[in-house]
Amino acid sequence: MDRGREWIVDAWGCDPGALTDAARLRGICDGVVRDVGLRVVGEPAWHVFPGPGGVTGLYLLAESHLACHTYPESGWASFNLYCCRPAPRWPWEDRLAKGLGAARVAVREVERG
Repeated sequence: MDRGREWIVDAWGCDPGALTDAARLRGICDGVVRDVGLRVVGEPAWHVFPGPGGVTGLYLLAESHLACHTYPESGWASFNLYCCRPAPRWPWEDRLAKGLGAARVAVREVERG
């Protein structure tokens, strides 16, 4: 039985300033939700770590979840989208290159169930 799809995304070579910008990261995640047609349950949770730390965001979805974690000290960001129904693939590579300055993006797609 098909239980959906999970996208595990790593973005390297990102602009460290972009990785500390919670508003920019929220805009990216909001774009995923909008473009894929997902339904957010409640308010997304965001945490900005002190100092040169990164940002963590979590969206609870009717379809499962979307998470974002950034590491400005290494120029790396990770995203995880699990969707328990058929959904289109979001253009992670293009959007993270534009939004975060990512030099390289790897997307692993896992069929669940």
